[in-house]
Amino acid sequence: MGGYSTVVVGTDGSETSFRAVERAALLARDSDALLVIACAYVPERPDPHTQDVLRDEAYQVTGSAPADDTVSRARDLAVKAGATKVEPVAVEGKPADTLLRVVKERNADLLVVGNRGLNTLAGRIIGSVPLDVVRHAPVDVLVVHTT
Repeated sequence: MGGYSTVVVGTDGSETSFRAVERAALLARDSDALLVIACAYVPERPDPHTQDVLRDEAYQVTGSAPADDTVSRARDLAVKAGATKVEPVAVEGKPADTLLRVVKERNADLLVVGNRGLNTLAGRIIGSVPLDVVRHAPVDVLVVHTT
């Protein structure tokens, strides 16, 4: 099997998602592939009590850090890891849907996500990005152990 030509990686601004970005950057570097770093966002104000109740899992409900800052920081990490062709994109929408849309729009052949949320109560109740993309992605998916 040859290398990949376009790799999409998702980030929500969390440290664990940045570990997935670093792994995707290494793969993109080794394959001389374009690395598309995608951050989904929902432009609405979260309920201030959500963070108190869900704590570390609140990102699944409230969205990520400001998207432009998130993809900028992720781009810097990817370049530091050796990726030479990096395209950061902030896209409005739910994380799993957004990642799948970016994969299709960019004709990607690999999607990389972290495993955050796979083995949590919140992940089982409201779903997790890794599980959703593995179920629906039309391309290879690498789930990086980040937690």
